[in-house]
Amino acid sequence: MPRICCKLEAMQPETLSSKTIYTGKVFDIRIDRVREGDVEYDRDIVVHGGSAVILPVFADGTAALVRQYRHAAGETLLELAAGTLEAGEDPLEGACRELEEEIGVRADSIEKLAEFYVSPGFLTEKMHVFLATGLTEVGQKLEDDEILTIERHSFPALLEMVDRGDIRDAKSIVGILLAAPRFR
Repeated sequence: MPRICCKLEAMQPETLSSKTIYTGKVFDIRIDRVREGDVEYDRDIVVHGGSAVILPVFADGTAALVRQYRHAAGETLLELAAGTLEAGEDPLEGACRELEEEIGVRADSIEKLAEFYVSPGFLTEKMHVFLATGLTEVGQKLEDDEILTIERHSFPALLEMVDRGDIRDAKSIVGILLAAPRFR
């Protein structure tokens, strides 16, 4: 049976007003009044400057992840190293910074694997995921509130952890699944 599609006219919604109701350290919250055709509605928007995510892979084929308590989730998670981009910071620079801060290494080669919106229905955050190879130990430079441990795992083990639900963090699942075919 043929599929029937409706082509909607390209209509760019218009933002009628925007009011910031909260300003925080990591994100702001604003309420936008939007008009789309004859319909007006409000949208609550969490404004976040974006994040850099880094997957470091060592010469032995193991990848380094961090295990840390995430209060919003109420549990300790195994994740790729990541951090919020500073105002105006290039995502590659942010990835290099996070690689050194959290994992304690520098890379000879960094390749972008993906960029994606975390939850575009209400959040402006875009994550930039990078793969790092050719690693040299330089020592961690953790911030005061970064309490984490580093774990190194092979890609077959990481894929098993994703399949079992042991890794539940979206950015980590995306990075692992994109990089795994290169290191099996």
